[in-house]
Parts: sequence; C-alpha cells; structure tokens
Amino acid sequence: IESRNAVEILTTPRPEIGKPRDRYTYYPDCAEVPEAAAVNIRNRSYTIAAEVDVHTPEAGGVLFSHGAKFGGHSLYVKDRKLKYAYNFCGIVEQMVVSTEDVPSGEVILSAAFVREGQDMPTHGTLTLYIDDKAVGSAQIRTQPGNFSLVGEGLNVGKDIGEPVTDDYAGVRPWAFTGGTIRQVIVDVSGEPYVDVEKEALAMMSRE
Repeated sequence: IESRNAVEILTTPRPEIGKPRDRYTYYPDCAEVPEAAAVNIRNRSYTIAAEVDVHTPEAGGVLFSHGAKFGGHSLYVKDRKLKYAYNFCGIVEQMVVSTEDVPSGEVILSAAFVREGQDMPTHGTLTLYIDDKAVGSAQIRTQPGNFSLVGEGLNVGKDIGEPVTDDYAGVRPWAFTGGTIRQVIVDVSGEPYVDVEKEALAMMSRE
C-alpha cells in the first residue's frame, strides 16, 4: 500500500540511466534526448547557457527546449530578444524577455534560475543574461514532477513536437536560423551563475 502523498511521490529521486553529475553538455543536430536520460532540473537551481555565433540581426528560433505544451521550458530568440518560457503543467505560461537586443557575433545566451525557500511547487527568480550582463528577470514557479509521463524530451536548436510555447515565430520545428549554436550547457550544481559564465567564455577562447 502506497502511504506517501502526491508531493512525496513526485519529489522522490528515481534511478537514472546515466551517472548523476552537475553539468550536462548538449549539441545541435542530434536526436532528442528522452526525459529519463536528460538533465534533471526539478526542485533545484539551474543555469542554461547557449554558446552561439549570431550571424545576422534577423537570427531567431529555439536554442534549447525541454518538454512540451503540457509542461516544459524553452530558451529562444525572437525579434532580436532573448526569451525564456516556462510552461507550468500546461496551466500557466511564464515568460521572461530580455531588455536588450541579442548582438551579432560570438555570445553566450543564458537563463539562470535560483530557487528560493523549500516550498512546493518550487519558486524563485529566473534571470536572463547576454554574456555576463543580466538583461531581465522575473519570479517563476517550477513543477515538482516530470514534464510528462510519456512525453517529449530535450532538444537543442529546435522544438520538434508540441511546442513549449505558442510564442515561437515561424513554423515547426522552430529551428534556430541566422547563426550557429556550438553547444548548450545545463548546470545544476547550484554554483553562482558567474562561475558558469567564466568557464564557458574560457572554453570559447580556447577554440
């Protein structure tokens, strides 16, 4: 007989295919990563950092997506703005938009969520960064369980299934165009954002 309540069931760690670690690196032009094998951001602070070479001012599309319209989050560029959408269980769409335009050239476009308190669902502040400059923030809440029981996984440079948000421009799969995504790093160590930023910049300078 299951004696746990719903929150306890949702927040109990489950076995993972890969060894747990603090940092995950994903690349474009790869197959979708199933949620069971993808980075677990549930109930914790996290940073998503996309290393991008922006070729034209018209560049836009999905940089990173995980989940779908019934639960998921996405980092993307639209109308020269960096945007982050967190779709909470398909009930409420939370949006953060940069106050500055995305520049051309090599740039790191990031979203950093800092958990506040121990409440469930987890809430905190989501801040957008262009390189190491904060360009917008808002309070959001995140869902404690999986984005979907059988649903969509993690993608870089596109959102191939049911979209996380209807705000995307263009047509499916809303691929990033007008630039090149080198890689996307998702960090769940809880370390300050600036540490992740400095390391990513160092990686770019060595290439």
